[in-house]
Amino acid sequence: MNTRTPTTPPPGPAPTAHTTEPADTSGASSTPAPAPAPAAPAPHDTGATATAPGSNAMRDASGSNGSGGSNTLAAVDEDGGRVSAPTPIGSAAAPPSPSVDWEGLVTVALLGTERRPPQGLGAVSGREAPVALLDAAALATVRRRAGLRPARAARRPAQAPPDSRSPLPPAAARRLAQLLADRGAGGGGRRGTAPDLVELLPQWLASANARGYAAPVQSLPALLDAARGRTDLRPAALAFAGPRAIWLARLHQDWRFALRAAPTGGAALPGQADEERVRRLWQEGLFTERVAVLAALRSRDPAAARELLASTWSTERAEDRLMFLDSLRTGLGPADEPFLEEALADRSRNVRSTAAELLSALPHSALAGRMAARAGSCVALDHTARRVPTLAVEAPHECDAAMERDGVVAKAPAGRGERSWWLGQLVEAAPLSTWPDRLGGRTPEDIVALPVADDWQGELHAAWCRAAARQGDATWARALLGQPSAPEAGGPGAVSLAERAKLLTTLDGAERADWVAGFIAAHGLSEAFQLLGVCAVPWAPPLGRAVVDALNIARDAGSYPWSFSGVMGLSERCLDPSEASRLDGLLTAPDEPEDASPGAVGYWTEAFQRLVTTLRLRATMENELAGKEPTTAEN
Repeated sequence: MNTRTPTTPPPGPAPTAHTTEPADTSGASSTPAPAPAPAAPAPHDTGATATAPGSNAMRDASGSNGSGGSNTLAAVDEDGGRVSAPTPIGSAAAPPSPSVDWEGLVTVALLGTERRPPQGLGAVSGREAPVALLDAAALATVRRRAGLRPARAARRPAQAPPDSRSPLPPAAARRLAQLLADRGAGGGGRRGTAPDLVELLPQWLASANARGYAAPVQSLPALLDAARGRTDLRPAALAFAGPRAIWLARLHQDWRFALRAAPTGGAALPGQADEERVRRLWQEGLFTERVAVLAALRSRDPAAARELLASTWSTERAEDRLMFLDSLRTGLGPADEPFLEEALADRSRNVRSTAAELLSALPHSALAGRMAARAGSCVALDHTARRVPTLAVEAPHECDAAMERDGVVAKAPAGRGERSWWLGQLVEAAPLSTWPDRLGGRTPEDIVALPVADDWQGELHAAWCRAAARQGDATWARALLGQPSAPEAGGPGAVSLAERAKLLTTLDGAERADWVAGFIAAHGLSEAFQLLGVCAVPWAPPLGRAVVDALNIARDAGSYPWSFSGVMGLSERCLDPSEASRLDGLLTAPDEPEDASPGAVGYWTEAFQRLVTTLRLRATMENELAGKEPTTAEN
């Protein structure tokens, strides 16, 4: 440890910056320190490679990286070599050396010196911890700057690749700049009547990508910054940015996420005819490169991708096998069954479960047949001593080795009975086509309507819901959903909002919107948010009208408006812009009901005004992307 005794600094500018000390209240006289010399500005980031603080070159130059090691600074030439003898810092002009590195100083500053006392600073400086911390930070800052070499371009980077897509219309380019400039504006509190441009950016990008436009080069930095801050924005933003985003990402550390998100780190995938390069990349590439090449090959030649995976399967790590196996969902077919059957004996339980899930999606696979036999032995018709046929359920009493091999998880989650847990997995994996033949030729609607003995109905119907979603069976989904106006919203099979949302995904867009519209008309918006999330955008006219009518009813009833803020925000993004004209009549504030929450009517009026303004802005944005110059009123 380096121990130094501070002395009075000589006249002249001090070599390091000092923080202002508090007044001395001990009565002893003190000589004020001379004004510190202004710190040299940090090198300007020109996009060329510069040595970052904390790098090996910096440690060579400063000897400590600001962490309290060797306390010398040396002048460096542009290649990092020393050109003069080291100048000791521990002279009379230098403040005490801290024994805490830069990251440690930042941690102490964030937590506070009372919660995290800086080790060693108080003892060395003889001052209170906050003052010692500031002194140490000032010294560390000078060291970090002194150790940073000026940026020097090693070589000119290769030219950015061309983008052959059509350029944006001028009005759309201006709109993009506005959306990107506003992305950090947000905040808490009431939003007022202005549209939320941050939430409109994903929709704008989706529309621009659908039209095949290329991003303006001047907008690429802001676009990449926006994608860096929002992971949900990255796929659409990187697709719009195109190949130039990868080029820029190689030159800027903050945008390296684009390289990770791009297949093979931005490199071009091998062509279909380049089998040797595909095999070499599979055997020698990074994990992300291997995932990308397997997915690309699977999309164009499922058999070749499966053979490629089988060639190295036994040598792969368990977590890698799981990711690779998931790629077989694309183009899944009967030819994949032998490979998946072998995967059922894998050492990893997660791999076995995924293989079993994929096999259960093949209705004629051997695993599907085994699961059908097991589930069928648990559920049967009971005609004894009853006027109405009833479904009798006898859940498994044990989970044997054969069941575990077929993907049944033996250990039940906390709060769940083992037998019901095993039953649900068996029914979920059994082909739905099994049940009509086994239950007297009844249709799915008739089967779902049958009473179930001994309170097993919820468990049985929930398993059928999961099976219908997994197998994409719209007939069973309709039977389990029931009529949207049914009591408890959804018929006997829909046991939860999550299950109903999954069932709705098996229906086409129009049928899905009609069902959710009927649900809202009968039950209101209190439970509709999750169901609205699976409907196609923009919402079909019946669904849009149902949502607006329900919001209007809630407003007139004096309902608590903030509980509908989620649906209102979703409406701004998903309602068809043509609904704006129909909403004009809702902008006038009604008489406030006596039992309404304070300020509720004003909040509702403000929310409807924002909704109308947002819908009209979305219509303007679509016109701009279509190449139509906006009118003065639209601007």
